[in-house]
Formats: sequence, structure tokens, C-alpha cells
Amino acid sequence: MPKSDFKILAIDDEKDILLLLKYNLESEGYIVKTASSGKEGLDIASKYNPDLILIDIMMPEIDGIETCRKLREIEKFQSTFILFLTARVEEYSEVAAFDAGGDDYITKPIKPRALLSRINSFYKRKSSVDNSKNVIEVENLLIDKDSYVVKVDGNEVFFPKKEFEILKKFLKNPSKLFSRDEILNDIWGADMYVGDRTIDVHIKRIRSKIGY
Repeated sequence: MPKSDFKILAIDDEKDILLLLKYNLESEGYIVKTASSGKEGLDIASKYNPDLILIDIMMPEIDGIETCRKLREIEKFQSTFILFLTARVEEYSEVAAFDAGGDDYITKPIKPRALLSRINSFYKRKSSVDNSKNVIEVENLLIDKDSYVVKVDGNEVFFPKKEFEILKKFLKNPSKLFSRDEILNDIWGADMYVGDRTIDVHIKRIRSKIGY
């Protein structure tokens, strides 16, 4: 997939931020649309069908958390990459973002090169083709790598993309213990900085969903 086919939607109520994002992402070769509110973002997303969505948290009318939650309720956006880009640094905001279905949480001020590195990582994952077995079953768990479906005791359970990738890694190697560095390098990429707290939040949510 060429970058010109990888569609990005940026949702933020700050015009300067949208201009900065659009300039840097289009300079990298991506196609980008912008929205200045959660409501506008939902409307554009339904027609544009982006591969990746950047969402600010603090916005009027519908904040970023609720916007993400509404997107995840729509079937075609359940496997779309959603990244929060926000000035909120509190732990409860980060947890709320992941609870709503976010795949990543990036704090402002924006560092264009670091942001591009993360987005390039998502682009590579979207573009790569995994020819290995599509369905993995371990005890009461089943995951379908093509449809991003996870079933626990036969019941489908929603997993955001990061949680899905972590669970897939664990199920492919059920008897192996992974270090945080191994998880970071495989799921986020070696060139990205992700704190231990972020990994712990993902692991805690995965364990809660599968009953471990």
C-alpha cells in the first residue's frame, strides 16, 4: 500500500495544530483530512473511511473520548487505528482513552518527527501481509487475525488494535514469558518511546477481558 492510499483524519479544535499536522503528514506522502470538532470528525469519518484517526481530548460539544467511543460502536471503525493527541497528562485521562478504544496516547506539545515515526509504524503494520495461520485457538480463547475478532468462551469481545496485537503475540507463544522491551519493540517499534505504565494498562485490560 503506497502512503497516498493510507488515509488519515485529524480531529482537533485548534486550527494551528490541524495545519501543523496536515503539513507534516502530507509532506510524508499521506492523504489527510481535518475536522475541528468531534461531531464534524464523525461526519467526515463516515464518508472518508480513514485508516488512522488522530483525536484531541479537549473539544467542545463532543470531547475526544466520546468521539472515539462513538467511532468504535460503528463496525467499520472497530479495527481503525485511533491515536489520541492531547495536552492531558493525567493517568485517568490516558486510562479513559484506552477504555474508549484508543490504540495510542501521545501528549502535546507535538514533536513532528516522533509523531511521524509512530504513524509510519502503523502504516507499515497496515501494509504488511501476514501469511501465517489466520485463526489462533488456545483453551477458551480464539482470535481471527484477518477480522480482528476475539472470542472468549465463544462470546465475541472487543479489543482495540494494540490490545489485539499484544494478545496475538501471547497466544502465538503461550508458554513464553515476554519482557516489556520485547513487547515494546514488537508492538510499538524500537524507535518509539512508550512508558511502562502504558504497557501495564494494556495488560491489565487484556487480563480483565479474558478472565485471567
